[in-house]
Amino acid sequence: MQSSTKRRNNITIKLNRRRFLKCSLAAAGGAMFPQIFSGGFFLGGSQKVSASPVQTGLSHVEAKYYKKLENKEIECQLCPRNCKVGDRERGYCGCRENQNGIYYTLVHSYPCSAHVDPIEKKPFFHFLPGTNAFSIATAGCNLNCKFCQNWEISQVRPEQVRSYYLPPEEIASYAQESGSSSIAYTYSEPVVFYEYMLDCAVAGRKRGIKSVVVTAGYINHDPWLELIREVDAIKVDFKGFTEEYYQNICRGKLKPVMDALVDLAKNNIWYEIVYLMVPTLNDNFSDIRRMCQWMVKELGRDVPLHFTRFSPMYLLKNLPPTPVSTLQRAREIAQEEGMNFVYVGNVPGHPGENTYCPDCKEVVIGRVGYTITQMNLRDGKCKFCGKVIPGVWI
Repeated sequence: MQSSTKRRNNITIKLNRRRFLKCSLAAAGGAMFPQIFSGGFFLGGSQKVSASPVQTGLSHVEAKYYKKLENKEIECQLCPRNCKVGDRERGYCGCRENQNGIYYTLVHSYPCSAHVDPIEKKPFFHFLPGTNAFSIATAGCNLNCKFCQNWEISQVRPEQVRSYYLPPEEIASYAQESGSSSIAYTYSEPVVFYEYMLDCAVAGRKRGIKSVVVTAGYINHDPWLELIREVDAIKVDFKGFTEEYYQNICRGKLKPVMDALVDLAKNNIWYEIVYLMVPTLNDNFSDIRRMCQWMVKELGRDVPLHFTRFSPMYLLKNLPPTPVSTLQRAREIAQEEGMNFVYVGNVPGHPGENTYCPDCKEVVIGRVGYTITQMNLRDGKCKFCGKVIPGVWI
C-alpha cells in the first residue's frame, strides 16, 4: 500500500490509499473526489497533494466483442470502426491491444478521473433529480470531436495520464460512501472502457447503486443491447444531423448513432439526448427541424432534448460561443414539431432549464444551473393538473 504526504502549516500528514480517497471524498463538503491533474491530485479545487499515490497502470483483462482472424490478427466488434488489429497493435481508441491473437482492454479498473457530481450536470433532468452521481472515466475515445472539452483524457493513450487502480467493488463502495445514488460513466467515452463499466454496474447494483452512461452512442448493436440491459439510464451526445458533420468534425458516422437511439426507444430504459450547437457547423435551423421531425417519428415526443451552448476549446477555439438566441430558436423549433421536453443548456438561469408540464404549462421542476429550485411533482405527476411526467423519479 502506497502513501502520500500532504504538508499544511508546516505539519506533515501521511495518508494511506484508503484514507487518501476518503479525505478526497470529504473535500469541498463531500462533493469532490481526487481529480487527476498535471503534477498531482487536486482536492476540492485548490488543495494539491503529492502524485506519489497515483499509479500509471495497464490492465490485462480480455476484451469482449472481438473476432479472431488469421495470423494472430483480430477484428474488434465493439464499435462501428470494426478495427482490424495486428499482433502487438491497438485499435483506434488506443485502449485495446492485440497480444498474441487475444484482445485486451488496457483500462479496466484504471480510472484517470473521478468526481461526485450533481446528476443534472450530465445532464439528466428526468432521472433522480437532486441526487449525486459518482462519476468516473478512463483515458481514450473512439471519436475525435474537434470541440471536446475533456480532450486531455479522451484523446490520449492510457500511458499518458495518471490513473488509480480502483476495481469495480471499490468504485461501488466509494459511490455508496459518498451518498451517491448512481455511478456515472462519463467525461471521456465509456464505450472504450466497456468491460469496466459493465462490471461496475453489476457491483453497484448489489449495493443499490444505479448506473448512468454519458456516451456518444458510437457502438455496435449487440454490445449496445447488452449495455442497455445492465444500466439504468443513458444520455447520448447527438453531435449533428448530417454525415458531413460527423465525418469532418467528429471522425465518425451518423447512421450508427441514429440506430443506437432507435434501439433505446425500443427498449425499457430511460434516456435523454444532448445536442451541442456549434456556431456555423451544426446550427442550421433546417437541419434542426429535420432532426426533430425524425425524433418525433422514431423516438417519440417525450424524450428530453437538451440544446447546449458551445464554448471555444480544443481544436475549435476560433469559433465564438453559441448565441443564446440560437439555442432559443432551436428549442422553439423542437416544440413546434411536437417535442414535449426541450431544454436550453449551459445558460444558467435561462427559463429553458425548467421542466414544464406539457398540459398545463406550469413549472414542474425549476432549476438554476445544477440546483433544483422547485419540485412540483407528486408521484411522478404534475401537482397542478395530474399529468404524468415521464422519467425516473425518487
